[in-house]
Amino acid sequence: MNPYILATLLFGLGLGTTITFASSHWLFAWMGLEINTLAIIPLMAQSHHPRAVEATTKYFLAQATAAAMLLFASISNAWLSGQWDIHQMSHPLPTTLITLALALKVGLAPLHTWMPEVLQGLDLTTGLILSTWQKLAPFCLLLQVQPTNATVLLVLGITSTLVGGWGGLNQTQLRKILAYSSIAHLGWMILVLQFSPSLTFLTLLVYFIMTFSLFISFKISNATNINTLATSWAKAPALTSIIPLILLSLGGLPPLTGFLPKWLILQELTKQGLAPLATVAALSALLSLFFYLRLSYAMTLTMTPNNLTATLPWRLPSLQTTLPLAIASSATICLLPLAPATAALFTW
Repeated sequence: MNPYILATLLFGLGLGTTITFASSHWLFAWMGLEINTLAIIPLMAQSHHPRAVEATTKYFLAQATAAAMLLFASISNAWLSGQWDIHQMSHPLPTTLITLALALKVGLAPLHTWMPEVLQGLDLTTGLILSTWQKLAPFCLLLQVQPTNATVLLVLGITSTLVGGWGGLNQTQLRKILAYSSIAHLGWMILVLQFSPSLTFLTLLVYFIMTFSLFISFKISNATNINTLATSWAKAPALTSIIPLILLSLGGLPPLTGFLPKWLILQELTKQGLAPLATVAALSALLSLFFYLRLSYAMTLTMTPNNLTATLPWRLPSLQTTLPLAIASSATICLLPLAPATAALFTW
């Protein structure tokens, strides 16, 4: 892609998110979300592969539906209450509709069905943008809109954690596994949103760091399914030893960074008298942990002399910069000792 066009599209992505961040009026927020969607569509379809075009079309239809729903709900709110202000949501009907529209935008279950299919059709760099940056603007609105009906968020959250766990169990494609991983993590964030918005922000931050590490690792080892992952030790032995730790951190195992947000969320849910919900969420994390362990097993325990269905790659030097990966993977693996300071900062 032409660097000037790429710069323009990336500027559009940043502009759309910034407009949504800065807006207090529903029309401006909607406009920011639309700019965001329109800026990423050429990035998704840049390879001109039929699979990428199909994924782009599905993404556009899902986002257009969510945007229309959001606009309808905000107009309904203005009609019922005379207010366009994001913080002045008083009527339960438009509030619930807006929550569902934003859930469709980020891919929360049961409105998640577009997410694995779309991510599977994209390259890993665009997939990384879709899994991280594109979540910021809708989450900013979700944090500002405190739904009058708390049950909606709890149902969306627990459904997402369960679907994210179940959906990834039988997958062999890494991008689909990453999509279900994203759905499960979003579920954890939504569960605690109404009780501790700062904790939701912390979970989102940690999720971004872990997902960035994993996407960049797969990009460097050029892996898109489990078979190619199993032969990556021939190409990058050091990276092969780090990726299982990143995967286990995503699964939430101590003493890795991914354990921190899950621990604080379970603690908060128990404080709010939702111990059964916390138990179901913790059990759903085991489902996710299973497919992370499956990937770790494929990477580290299926080495030669075992027979593999994939051919071994040439061990050529990588031309990609590895400094961002080094910083992100260090943060993914080593930040748990900062738990007391983090808890003091984010659980006020």
